[in-house]
Amino acid sequence: MSQWTLLRQHLHQFPELSGEETATAAYILAQFARFKPDRTYSKVGGEGLAFCFDAQEPGPNVLFRSELDALPIHETNTFSHRSMHDGVSHKCGHDGHMTILMALAAVVVQNLPKRGSVTFLFQPAEETGKGAIAVVEDSQFEQFYPDYCFALHNLPGHALGEVLIRQGSFNCASRGMTIKLEGRTAHAAYPESGISPALVLSELMQELPPLAASLQAQQLIMLTLIHCSMGEIAFGTAAGAGKLLVTLRSETNWGMQLLIEKVTERVNQLAARDKLSVKIEWEDVFNASVNDEECAQRVADAAKHCGNKVTWLDEPLRWSEDFGALSHTAKGAMFAFGAGIDLPQIHNPDYDFPDQLIIQGRDIFFKIYSDLLL
Repeated sequence: MSQWTLLRQHLHQFPELSGEETATAAYILAQFARFKPDRTYSKVGGEGLAFCFDAQEPGPNVLFRSELDALPIHETNTFSHRSMHDGVSHKCGHDGHMTILMALAAVVVQNLPKRGSVTFLFQPAEETGKGAIAVVEDSQFEQFYPDYCFALHNLPGHALGEVLIRQGSFNCASRGMTIKLEGRTAHAAYPESGISPALVLSELMQELPPLAASLQAQQLIMLTLIHCSMGEIAFGTAAGAGKLLVTLRSETNWGMQLLIEKVTERVNQLAARDKLSVKIEWEDVFNASVNDEECAQRVADAAKHCGNKVTWLDEPLRWSEDFGALSHTAKGAMFAFGAGIDLPQIHNPDYDFPDQLIIQGRDIFFKIYSDLLL
């Protein structure tokens, strides 16, 4: 068993949730010390780490990023490296992504940059959409501000090692919207004396998905109903409050803004009509991840050089990724990395990152690194 498989399996055994990646960061920090980076930054955007290798000659800073966090999912696998933390597991493959960067660093130290610098970023809190934004807003980010940034994400359901890439929007923008409606309770025998949210809730559930669909014009815009509740479990009381949770999704950031405006407008219209107060809250906010044309081509060229199949996508992936906060600061590209046709999907309780991707991912990243800095 290779050192990288052992490292990946260790990370898999000790997962931590978004914003709580203290032990994971400490482990990466200790492991990375043997590479003797020129600069190390800790507590970046939370528990994030950045390691830099600098050349004497001027040139671009090329950043490679992986994630630190895991998911609140109980693992059902029974292998020896299963999660030791009940209810928390690496079901998105971030243990594998971290290992790819570690393997890349081992090659880079044998082939240090001849110009510019290279940064290895281990980013916290990707799963909540808060991590990349926090990194960019951290004052330390200015010390390793990238000219180019690259990332990958494994994707089951596609051939092992297949590289899926796209210019422009690669991952959709998304956000969770909680709509809280407040009226007035009443005795169930006299519901007319109260103010019920029932009608507005039913209308919103019927109207909002088609409202989102009506905004589609050469891009994906959609709204998914997630949860609805109202009142209390008391047969003698007519409901006076209600709550609706929906997920908004769009191919572009401007499409998301349009969707927010239209949905918010309709919610306020219906609430005002029925004399309900309304409060809107946002969670899990992800901007669209947009691939620079040059960087997307560099990924494709590197993958072909390494013998990987390359597939150019016609439309963005619907799931979201907070790498967009990083690629908004610099030229960047993310690609999806086929994890196997029959592998369980990410976020499934029986998923496990395929170790065969570690060296393949390392080699693609190293080719990009070589083209830019060697």
